[in-house]
Amino acid sequence: MSFTIFPAIDMRNGQCVRLEQGDFSKQTVYGDNPFEVAKEFAEGGASWIHMVDLDGAKEGSKQNAEHVVKVAKELKVKVQIGGGIRSEADVEYYLSRGIDRVIIGSLAIRDLPLTKELLSKYKEQIVVGLDARDGYVATEGWLERSETTAVDLGKDLAEAGARTFVYTDIAKDGMLQGPNVEEIVRLGKETGVDVIASGGIKGIEDLKVLRKYQEQNIIGSIVGKALYTNRIHLSEALQEEEG
Repeated sequence: MSFTIFPAIDMRNGQCVRLEQGDFSKQTVYGDNPFEVAKEFAEGGASWIHMVDLDGAKEGSKQNAEHVVKVAKELKVKVQIGGGIRSEADVEYYLSRGIDRVIIGSLAIRDLPLTKELLSKYKEQIVVGLDARDGYVATEGWLERSETTAVDLGKDLAEAGARTFVYTDIAKDGMLQGPNVEEIVRLGKETGVDVIASGGIKGIEDLKVLRKYQEQNIIGSIVGKALYTNRIHLSEALQEEEG
C-alpha cells in the first residue's frame, strides 16, 4: 500500500491562497497564478495535486474551473478538485476535461440519494470530503454545521460504495498545529474506506506519524500551508511516499 502526498492549491478570486480554519476573513495570498504554483509542484515530482475552489464552495457553483482544467490538460500530474460541486453536471464537467477525481462535500449532506448514484456510476473518481467541526460535518464552504457526525456519514457512504474520503478537521486547517490523528484513524478504522488526511500538517514528523497508519486505511496527506511557509520542502515530503 502506498502513501501519497497531495500538495494543495486553494483558489480564491483566481489567486492561490490559504485560510485559517476556513475563515474567509483570515486569508494569505501565496500566488497570483494557480497554474504556475501547480507547475512548480509537478516539476518538483508531485504525482497528485489537490485543488480547492474556495469561491465555488461558498457560492455553490464553479468559480475557478478554468485554472483546474488548465492544470489537468497541460501538466503531467493527476488532479483532484473540490469546492462548489453540487450536481452530476458539475462532476461530469470536470471528469470530461481530464480531472482524475472530483471531491463532493456539501452534496453528500444535502442529497444523499444523488451522492449514492454518483458513487455507483463514477466509482473511484468520486471522493467524499468529510470536513468536520467538533466531529460534525460542516457544509457550504464550512460556513454551516450539520447535525451529522463525520464517522456516521462515512459509514453510510461506505455502504453506498465510497472508496476514498478526505477528512479535514476545520479547527486544525491552516493553523500549523498538527493533524487530528485520532479522528483520522478512527474514520479509516470504522468505515474501512481509504482516508486522505487534511488540515494542520506543520512538519515532516506529522507525515511520518500518519504514514504509520497505512494498514488502517490512511493512504495519504494533503499538505498546504507548511509547503508555502517552507516548514516542509516538497522533496522532503515526497520521500514519505516511499517510506
